[in-house]
Amino acid sequence: MPTDGSMTDTDSRKPGLAVRGEQGLDARLVVDRGSFRLDVALSAAPGDVVAVLGPNGAGKTTALRALAGLAPLTDGHLRLDGTSLADTPPESRPVGVVFQDYLLFPHLSALDNVAFGPRCQGTGKAEARAQAAAWLDRMGLADHATAKPRRLSGGQAQRVALARALATRPRLLLLDEPLAALDARTRLEVRAQLRRHLAEFEAVAVLVTHDPLDAMVLADRLVVVEHGRVVQEGTPSDIARRPRTDYIAQLVGLNLYRGQAEGHTVRLGSGAVITVTETLSGPVFVAFPPGAVTLFRDRPAGASARNLWRCEVAGLETHGDQIRADLTGGLPLAADLTTVAAAELGLHPGAAVWATVKATQTHAYPA
Repeated sequence: MPTDGSMTDTDSRKPGLAVRGEQGLDARLVVDRGSFRLDVALSAAPGDVVAVLGPNGAGKTTALRALAGLAPLTDGHLRLDGTSLADTPPESRPVGVVFQDYLLFPHLSALDNVAFGPRCQGTGKAEARAQAAAWLDRMGLADHATAKPRRLSGGQAQRVALARALATRPRLLLLDEPLAALDARTRLEVRAQLRRHLAEFEAVAVLVTHDPLDAMVLADRLVVVEHGRVVQEGTPSDIARRPRTDYIAQLVGLNLYRGQAEGHTVRLGSGAVITVTETLSGPVFVAFPPGAVTLFRDRPAGASARNLWRCEVAGLETHGDQIRADLTGGLPLAADLTTVAAAELGLHPGAAVWATVKATQTHAYPA
């Protein structure tokens, strides 16, 4: 999904699907596991794709296991299309799961892997295989129906796993890091295919991932979890524009600060001051991209930027086709510059620099 707020194929289908029954998923997942406690609320209408995003150890997989019935709830509730699933065993839930490692049956062909679900629901062998063949054709895998999993590429195995989950016609589809096992080139292709299949799915889909690009492209709404709690939720564009934690800011590639605003001035707890274009009062966040930072070896004379800090280079790393400088000092921040610019400035760990950011390149919003 684009982060500029533009409409997509997925966007255009949502109103019609969401109206149907106004049911979908309504859950508050409370799970105690030793010293860790998950307490996450999730809701989605039929046709929605929700991504649960967070760092390792945040509780994403625990949430997915709770939805699947593999981790019992300590408290809370779990309703799907108005029916409570809290006491329903996993095998009886209208839930399809695509696991991170796909977990295809190695001794079965792609066709029989997909037919397995309908067979478990009581469908006859011939009809189940006919349904499986239709799903494989839909996934573009008709020519691989007789192949065993070991003969499939990573992308093909992922699509067989998705077909197997969808063949049971679930009312809730769970995807656990569905692209994590793929190499970068295959991931790009399969992500586009998965987005198309999710756009056609008329029930609720919940995607668990730590990859912000997967979440942004595949989901209609993001739920960001840290330390077992929801710290922010909204559309991908909302979250990309207004991150509320350092983790989210790093995901979307922004420098983020919290301070007290008075007019166009935001004072941080460290004493540093940032000038912004918005007129605000009280607790606020200020964000700007690393590309908005300009570096100088000497204090610039007559610079138009109203924000100027003396910093020190703490580290340098390649970031795409640019160099990202990690800066400490007057204001800890990340700055992106070209390889040529980094060389001309003679940047190295320990080097002193001046950093400027124009007020027009910052974005301030209430905390």
